[in-house]
Amino acid sequence: MRYHDRRQAGRALAGELRALREAGGLPDPVLVLALPRGGVAVAREVAGALGAPLDVLVVRKIGAPFQEEYGVGAIAGTTSRSTTRAPWPDWGWTRPASRPSSTASGRSSGAGNAATARPSRPEVRGRTVVVVDDGLATGSTARAALRSLRRREPGRLVLAVPVGAPETVAAMRTEADEVVCPHTPDAFTAVGLWYENFDQLTDEDVLRALPSPNTPD
Repeated sequence: MRYHDRRQAGRALAGELRALREAGGLPDPVLVLALPRGGVAVAREVAGALGAPLDVLVVRKIGAPFQEEYGVGAIAGTTSRSTTRAPWPDWGWTRPASRPSSTASGRSSGAGNAATARPSRPEVRGRTVVVVDDGLATGSTARAALRSLRRREPGRLVLAVPVGAPETVAAMRTEADEVVCPHTPDAFTAVGLWYENFDQLTDEDVLRALPSPNTPD
């Protein structure tokens, strides 16, 4: 099973979340937070289907040396850091003492600039917060996001992704109150393989997908 694009993936994910809400697993008020950039296109469909406000949570992924898209850690805001428990490829350096340093970059640096330009952040305390991304590989980004949000005392914390590595999805169940992932292929490899169209989003795409910062949440 492959999704055509992030919009279709978002609609599929929204169906799972609507069922969860009907079963009492998403008590109001609900807030949807997207992990930019790719998660924003998915989260827009989810928020629309749930009738919930949408915003972003900026998490900066720390890429491995010479392979920035392989996340070995992540930082949410300025306080929550997470390192991956996934196997590290053999690139001729050891873990952790002699590996070259890698900065938080790539996936979220530009998107983070665009997202943090928005003047207000929604209240999390006591709300059901649904964190959405376009997929779950090593889980470093999602883990940092969930730990950062947990300190802000949400009423319920839900992670929702259209596709994910089975072992990572299982690991995330210790971080979130609920994990919703309709597709967990055994031969996962990478998020992009499960989309026919996996174009990278620009900062402009992210801002267009988000509601006006003046819209009440």
